[in-house]
Amino acid sequence: MPSTHDWINNPLGVVEGMFAASQNNPNSGWEAKAVEFFKDHLKEKDAHSWVPSLNDVPLHYLKPNSLVKFRCLIQDMFDPEFYMGVYEAVDPPTKAKVLRCGKYKDVTECGVDFDSRNTVTAERQTFYCVPIPGENPWVKESYAGSSQARVVPSTSYAPTRQKRSYEEDDDMDDMDTQPQMQREPRTGPQSPTEQRGNGDCKRRETEAPSSQTASASHLDLNFPLPGEKGPSCLVKVYENWDGFKLNDTLEVFGILSVSPALSALADKKDSSSLLLDPTECMETAEEQRVHSPPASLVPRLHMLYAKPLPHNNPLLPCATLEDNSAFLTSTLNEMASVRAELLTYFTPILLGDALAAEYLILHLISNVYSRRDILPLGKFTLNLSGCPTVASYTERFYQIIQQLVPSSYYLGMSLQNMNQMRFVPKKDYSANRLVSGALQLARNTSLFLDETQLEQGQLDTTGVRNITALGNLITWQKVDYDFNYHQMEFPCNINVLIASEGRSLLPSDCRIHLQSQITPPHMEEYLNSIHMHPPASQLNKFRMYLSVARLLNYSISDEVTKSVEDDFVDMRKDDPQSISAEDLHRMLVVARLLSLSLGQTSLARDSWLRAKHMELLRRSRMEQHTCVNGNEP
Repeated sequence: MPSTHDWINNPLGVVEGMFAASQNNPNSGWEAKAVEFFKDHLKEKDAHSWVPSLNDVPLHYLKPNSLVKFRCLIQDMFDPEFYMGVYEAVDPPTKAKVLRCGKYKDVTECGVDFDSRNTVTAERQTFYCVPIPGENPWVKESYAGSSQARVVPSTSYAPTRQKRSYEEDDDMDDMDTQPQMQREPRTGPQSPTEQRGNGDCKRRETEAPSSQTASASHLDLNFPLPGEKGPSCLVKVYENWDGFKLNDTLEVFGILSVSPALSALADKKDSSSLLLDPTECMETAEEQRVHSPPASLVPRLHMLYAKPLPHNNPLLPCATLEDNSAFLTSTLNEMASVRAELLTYFTPILLGDALAAEYLILHLISNVYSRRDILPLGKFTLNLSGCPTVASYTERFYQIIQQLVPSSYYLGMSLQNMNQMRFVPKKDYSANRLVSGALQLARNTSLFLDETQLEQGQLDTTGVRNITALGNLITWQKVDYDFNYHQMEFPCNINVLIASEGRSLLPSDCRIHLQSQITPPHMEEYLNSIHMHPPASQLNKFRMYLSVARLLNYSISDEVTKSVEDDFVDMRKDDPQSISAEDLHRMLVVARLLSLSLGQTSLARDSWLRAKHMELLRRSRMEQHTCVNGNEP
C-alpha cells in the first residue's frame, strides 16, 4: 500500500489542483483528466480494496469529502439540477477575488460573489441509490472482509440528532437498550449465517450512534424489500448519465458529502444558505423532504467513476471472464466435478430426489441472455410441487438457496402478504419520486415463492394485482410500474422458484413433483440429521460454480441444430401429439443449461440426448402423478 493516500483522503484537493492549473490553459480538458486520474489509480493492484465502502463502514467512521465506494442499485432518478460549476469568491488572507471550482460539492465557501460574470452554471443528474436488494449476508461479509481500508471515527463530523416528540424519545430510549440487530423486522426465515452470528461482533463495533439509528426509523429510505439494512445515497452524476438505467447495479466511486448545512436545510428552507442548487426553492414541501433528506442519514456521493456490476459475487474476479482466461480455464476444468458435488448436496435436501436436484441446478444457473421481440430467452422458472408443509421445510430449503446465491428474497404467499404488500413500484407525483415495490430487484436475484403458505380467504384488489404482477414477471420477465395514468414496462432478469404442495396457481417454465423418500412423521428427524451446512471451502466452490455457469456464453453448431431437428421429426412420427413445439423449446432450454452446468459452451450430441432423457423421466413422473391425483389440475 502506498505511503500516501491523498487521492483517497483528499480527492477534492486533486480536483481543485487540476482546476487551478487549467486557468492558464482554458482548453486543457481538466475535467476529463481528473476523472482519468482516479480511474488510473483505481486500476492499480488492490486499489479498490483501499477505498472505504458505504456498504461496510458506518457513516460516522468516514471522513467527509474523502473518496468512498458504494455497491448499489439505482432505485430512482430525479430531475436534473443546476449548480455553480465555477464561482468567484473572496480569498480571506489576501482579500482578492479568486475563481473556485464548484464541481463535486454541495456547499460553497463564504464570500461568494453571486453577481460575478465569471460564474458558470452547470447541470448534473441525481440518482437515488440503495444497497442491492436481498444481498445475502455471506456476500456482505466477504466484501467487508476483503477491504484494506483504514477508517477511524471522524472527529470533524457528527450526525445531528433529529427532532422528535418527548413520547418518541421515551420509546426510542427503550429501543436503544436493545441490540440494533434485533430491532429489524423480518418477513422471511433467518439465514444460517445470522443464526450462527458470524460477524456480529464486527458489526456491533461499527454500528451507528443510537440517535442516528432512531432518526433513520422516522425516514422512509424507500428500500424495495422490507427489513433491509444499510444506507441509501443521493448520487450526483456529472457526465454520461444517459448511459445509466433504472435498476442498474453499480459500484460507484465518488466524493462523500455530509455537510451539516444540508441537514439544516432539510429542517427549514433558508434563503441565505449557500447551497449550489438555486432551483430547489421551486420544490414543494413534500418533494423537498424526499429529495433533500438529512445528510447524516442519506449522504451525498459525487460520482467520479461507476463500474457496472454484471454480478455481485465477491468470490469472482473483478475482470470479465473473457479478460481473465486463466481463471476461466481452471474453472471450466473443475465444473463437472463441482456439479457432481452439488448434486450430492442437493439430493438429500430434496428428500432423496436426484432428478429434482438436477432440475434445481439448471434453475439456479438460468439467465435471460437475450430477447426476441417480447419473448425472454433463457429463463427457467421452476415449480417444485409436492413440498411438505411440516417441519418448516420450505423455510429450511430457502436457507440453503440463500447460502449459495448472492441475492435472494423469500416471499411467503400468505393472504396477508398478497393483500397488503406493494409488489409494483408506483410513482408518487406529490413527492416526485418512485415509491419502491418488492419486485424492484436487481438482475439475477433469486425470488423464492412459498405457495405452501397459501390459505383460504379472499384476495382483494391489491392481492389480485400482485398475483398478476408475479405472473407477468414469470412469463415475460417484466414488471409494469404504476405511473397512475399509465403503466411503463421495465424488463428484468429474476430467477423465480415456486415451492408448492400441488400445481402452482402461477405459470412456470418447468414443473417437477418432488418424489420424497421420507415419510412426514420422520421429516423433522430427517431434516435435523442431514448435513445442511457444508464447510466454507465447499460452499465457496458452489457459489463460484453457480455464478460462473450463469455468465458463460453458449452456442449451437449447424450440425447439432440439424440433428435436433431430425430428432424432433422422428419423435412426432408415431404420435404427433406426443411432443409439441413448446416441449421442444423446453428441451432446448434444458440442453443449454445442462451443457453450461458441465462447463461446456456449445451443445454436444451427448448433452442433447441426456436432456431428452431427463425430460422423458420428468414427464413420465408428472403423468403418473396426474393419474394418481386425477382431481389435480
